[in-house]
Amino acid sequence: MMANFEFDLIFALPGGEFDVMDLSDAVFAVGFEDAVIGSGRLHAGLLAVAIDVEGGAAESVIVETARRILSVLPKGTSLREVRPDMVSLADVAGKLKVKRQALQKRDMPAPYFPGYYRVTEVAATIQAQMAKSPRKPRFDIDAARPWFAAGQGAQDVNARLALGQVDRASLVYTGPDETPTAYRF
Repeated sequence: MMANFEFDLIFALPGGEFDVMDLSDAVFAVGFEDAVIGSGRLHAGLLAVAIDVEGGAAESVIVETARRILSVLPKGTSLREVRPDMVSLADVAGKLKVKRQALQKRDMPAPYFPGYYRVTEVAATIQAQMAKSPRKPRFDIDAARPWFAAGQGAQDVNARLALGQVDRASLVYTGPDETPTAYRF
């Protein structure tokens, strides 16, 4: 079954100066014309790509998208992280199109780190609350659904990157052979 996934890929660029417009054109050229590209002044050397992609499984979609984009970025570029993974209530509120205070009034999972939650836990909590309540929610769950859907895939990719199971520059699996095939990219 095909689903829509909304996620951000954060790439670490190699040293040097790069024209963001050239990098954007490269991303667009591999089929991601709707991507939003950014490189912040606060974190020089990073490139963020916000994207919506349709596919079967979140982790596979994220990895294949990142591989395609990596293929057109400067040599030495690597995937630093995938979002959403750790989120604030303000992030969630923005996706649900409500104020943060509306979420603070609800039971939420315990923060993973002060002020930050696992997106998968927040999504499960909101879904459970919706299932219990006969009233229509006052937030736009449909707008947030693709973002929530990408959450588990983002967490899985970030964990593999952190554990060194995946090469950040090629996204080739480098973990032990005993890892189940279902978990390979």
